[in-house]
Amino acid sequence: MVKKEFFEALADLERERGISEEVFIDALAGALASAYKKQMYGETGSVEVRLDPEKNTIRFFLHRNIVDDDVEELGDGEIYLKDALEIKKSAKVGGDLVEEFVPKDFSRIAAQTAKQVIMQKIHETERDNTLSEFSDKEGELMSGLVRKVDMRNVYIELGKGQIEGLMLPQDQVAGERYETGDRLKVFVKKVRSGGRNAQVLVSRSAPGLVKRLFEEEVPEIKAGTVVIKSVSREPGQRTKMAIASTDPRVDAVGACVGNKGARVNAVVAELGGEKIDIILWSENPLEFIAKALSPATVVSVTQLGEKSAVAVVPDEKLSLAIGRNGQNARLAARLTGWKIDVKSESAASKLDLGLESPDEGEGAEE
Repeated sequence: MVKKEFFEALADLERERGISEEVFIDALAGALASAYKKQMYGETGSVEVRLDPEKNTIRFFLHRNIVDDDVEELGDGEIYLKDALEIKKSAKVGGDLVEEFVPKDFSRIAAQTAKQVIMQKIHETERDNTLSEFSDKEGELMSGLVRKVDMRNVYIELGKGQIEGLMLPQDQVAGERYETGDRLKVFVKKVRSGGRNAQVLVSRSAPGLVKRLFEEEVPEIKAGTVVIKSVSREPGQRTKMAIASTDPRVDAVGACVGNKGARVNAVVAELGGEKIDIILWSENPLEFIAKALSPATVVSVTQLGEKSAVAVVPDEKLSLAIGRNGQNARLAARLTGWKIDVKSESAASKLDLGLESPDEGEGAEE
């Protein structure tokens, strides 16, 4: 017989912590069975524990499979027929012999096991509740406090400190320093259950961070009159963002730049000085490519194949169009989704490219 207060405490857990009494009893039964299996000292078989809240009882049963007496060696959980008949007269080969037993040192082991299961279930429930709360945060911008920094990762407290954000090396920005106590804005990449703990993978390097920062700064983006079409980024160095207006009365670029550059400068400051090119998107992919190569001036863009084009720029603008280590051309290619070959006018003049200016070229389907 178990004290009535024990089962009443389980009911309290369900009310206060949201832990189902039935789920808890099943978990406790399994844990007790495992605990007493270790106390059987050579006995084999399956231990079953039955908890009855109505009768305030916990009962233990040993299950063994009955085998013929001719079997040379018993396997785990088996008993010879002759021995089973001494316990139960109706025993038959192949049957399940169920024998109730009273465990040794019941009170101590039961109390210890119950405590462990209670703590485990409370932790699991809090983790699941937190995961549920954060499951719709993927792709969102969140603010957090740096809790710990080790040789590789940065750990960030999110929300009310109930959940841990993990920033892996690939999600960190080269040149940014992360110190304990720093408050950061991060992009939520993925919410997952990391073993015993709920874990949120966050990023400072994802292009989505730039997108969400602009949404936060630019009311027209929140209202849907300005749409971010695509973002390409080399974290800590440069970002290109293509935008379009759904209302001809709204200047998309002006809305993102803000009065005296206030809006774009707020994003740049959050990103530690990262340069941002705001590009006006175009349905014409060749025109879009020309704009994407900003700040360089483009003379013409010609399609060479499927999503492949050559852009011609003045000789003196070639290095600007390509960018340091090819960065400007690389970001333009990612932004447009096209392979872009950048050539100077003098180099292009030696080739028969059938060059077309950006606003005269025919568009290609993406």
